[in-house]
Amino acid sequence: MELLFLGTGAGIPANMRNVSSVALQLLEIRKSVWLFDCGEGTQHQIMKTKLKPGKIEKIFISHLHGDHIFGLPGLIGSRSFQGAKFDLTIYGPKGLKDFLHTTLRISSTHLKYKLNVIEITEGIIFEDGQFSVEAIKLDHVIDSFGFRVVEKDRPGTLKVEKLQELNVPKGPVYRQLKNGETVTLDDGRVLDGKLFTSEPVKGKIIAIAGDTKKCEGSLKLAKNADWLVIEATFQKGQEEMARDYFHSTNVESAETARDANVKNMVMTHISSRFSEEDVVEFLQQARNIFENTQIANDFLLIKI
Repeated sequence: MELLFLGTGAGIPANMRNVSSVALQLLEIRKSVWLFDCGEGTQHQIMKTKLKPGKIEKIFISHLHGDHIFGLPGLIGSRSFQGAKFDLTIYGPKGLKDFLHTTLRISSTHLKYKLNVIEITEGIIFEDGQFSVEAIKLDHVIDSFGFRVVEKDRPGTLKVEKLQELNVPKGPVYRQLKNGETVTLDDGRVLDGKLFTSEPVKGKIIAIAGDTKKCEGSLKLAKNADWLVIEATFQKGQEEMARDYFHSTNVESAETARDANVKNMVMTHISSRFSEEDVVEFLQQARNIFENTQIANDFLLIKI
């Protein structure tokens, strides 16, 4: 798994940062990509990477402000022109269907694949044998959600060398033992599969927040996460401005990461008022609260 940041700015595109979008690349696990938010220019950002729009399987929209959704119509249309034929599912707050269907209808955009738009409320919005995704309500000017992506635990590996030492013949027996079953061999020996597999591999938890003030929802979203991607529009000393605009400061986001027992935090949605020189102090202010913090720049790639 990899996190690829396509846009890390707040409000409007800027020279240093495009507006919000981050891709969770699941190419080894399920040969697909999940996109979280899709601000204006996201498909242009994608063109500067190795990400293929046809690989995008799901898009999760945190809220309906323009810097998080204005890139959707173009990306959806381009995906069709580029020959993608498998379904695309987009999750987001109420109003998303109207926005997309109206835009596509008026622009006479015809898709070669099925577009599924699911308007969400709090709770589990997707689950299969590999992942679950929970939407958690945050505190913003309009309905805004965070997405808690939980990878399910994977079975441990089979201790093949140990079986070979015991002269256990290869075949269906290996598969049964890997599944933790108890097997009786032709020679009468009884083998407990649990003794021949390593411990299950703990799945990762990735929490991706939409725009929000510091709130209880952020703590719930981030609890025990391996990686927390969270907005930090303002910096220390700008708490009143952050509250007025329903956003967070770098320090407030760091406090959330600390209090939620997060392993790693990445700050994004950075205001264009901060220059490259400002970012050094901006980052240090957060690290004084939560050490395992980094600040995202466009095209930052993080291996999970």
